[in-house]
Order: sequence, then structure tokens, then C-alpha cells
Amino acid sequence: MSSTADELREEVRQRYAESARAVTAGSADGGCGSGSCCAIDEGEARLFGGALYDAGQHEQLPEAAALASLGCGNPTAVADLREDETVLDLGSGGGIDVILSARRVGSAGTVYGLDMTDEMLALAQRNVAEAGVTNVHLLKGVIEQIPLPASSVDVVISNCVINLSVDKPAVLAEIGRVLKPGGRIGISDVVAEDRLSPEERAERGSFVGCIAGALSRNEYEAGLEAAGFEQISVEFTHQVADGMHGAIVKAVKASDPETKGLPVVQPAAKAGCC
Repeated sequence: MSSTADELREEVRQRYAESARAVTAGSADGGCGSGSCCAIDEGEARLFGGALYDAGQHEQLPEAAALASLGCGNPTAVADLREDETVLDLGSGGGIDVILSARRVGSAGTVYGLDMTDEMLALAQRNVAEAGVTNVHLLKGVIEQIPLPASSVDVVISNCVINLSVDKPAVLAEIGRVLKPGGRIGISDVVAEDRLSPEERAERGSFVGCIAGALSRNEYEAGLEAAGFEQISVEFTHQVADGMHGAIVKAVKASDPETKGLPVVQPAAKAGCC
């Protein structure tokens, strides 16, 4: 029997809550057995998590933030963050990317971290405080319904989280909604080769293991185009399973949606965020 969307989401939430509790308790493996909830086995743990950040970045982080890193890349290295920008990190976890982003955009910039797991949000709050960054706001919610106004963000980043969504078209549409015209994404994610069917992806790993729910490269590109993006690229960086890769996903929101035949999103009232 296939799992329902609610069951899958709850399975993901529980897995990441377990990881946050393990880090808080001082477990070196982050609660996922081999350094990452997404690692397939101990030998492949290096393909996920804090090992994908360089030594200079680790020096800027509390130890718990690095231990709680469960991603498949380093989105802050590809998003080209600039002073004074507003950044949104989808699935911000223990806070590694919000802390690094906060330092990049400076005191005049703003970074939002969105996560659905209370335990991860609590861990991130402690890590942000320990790091001494004051321009971070942590939000509770799901990435299919981002609690921010339309056209309010310059850059959206995410690290191995969109593959875990139960409604990826909704996520991509929401990213397009909250980005300002001309805003951009710098996302690390697991992406399948186009030759693999959804069934073949599921054979290579579980949904909560960041494999079964991954989009193919063509699906990612088509989804971003449908959500109003241009200058789309999906670049494989390293293989994490047969036909499955860590990837860098970049795109720019069309400056004028009407030129692409897309509806213009009107700004909503500003949501409470702090």
C-alpha cells in the first residue's frame, strides 16, 4: 500500500526531529546512523552533510550546526549572496545555511529560515544565538505554503529538501511567488537522470532517504519553467546512487511574468514572522 502525502510528511518530520534530538543530546552521528538522514549507508555519508562545507565555513559555525547538516550540497557557495539582500532558506534545519547566509548579506540584510520541525527550529535558534548573528528570523511552516508575502525575497536557497516535498509543483510555485521579479534560486538537491522512472528511483532508496522522491532533471527544468523561471540550469555534482546525483539548481524569476504568459502575482499583506 502506498503512503499518503500526510504519512510521508510525518515520516520526514519524525526522522528530522530524531536527528535534532540526537545533536542536542551530543550524538556525533546526528541521529541518522551515518552523519545524515539522507546518507544511504556509512560509506556514502561523505556525499551528504557537513563534509560538503569547506574548513573556512566550519570555522564560522557552532559545532552543533555542522553536526545537524543533512544536505547534499552547499547552496551558499552557489547562490552568489550579496550585501543587504533578503534570503529565504527552505528546510533550514539546524541553521548551518542561515548562519552562513547571514554573514554574507551583512547586518543590513535579512535571512529567513523555514522549517516544519519544532526540534530543528529549537536547535537552529540555539545555533543562531551562539553564532551571534542578529539578522535571522526562523519561521515554522511547510515549504508548500511559505509564510511570507509575495515578492519579498531576493534569493531562495535550499539544501536537499525539495526532494522530500509531497507536492513539488506547489513548492516551485511558492518559490516563484515570494521571489521579487529578477530574484534567483541557488538550490542543492538530489536529482535523477532522465532515464530513471519513478519506480526505478524508489528501488534505489527511500523517500525519507532523499532518493525515491527526487525529480528528474527534465522534471525539475519543466517545473521551474511552469513556475515562471528562466535561465534554468540543473548541474550534477556527484553521484549518490546509480543514476541519482547531488545537483546544483539555479534559475531566475522572470522580470515581467506577463511576457511569459503567466499571471502576475499581487503582493499579499505582510505575514508575522518573528
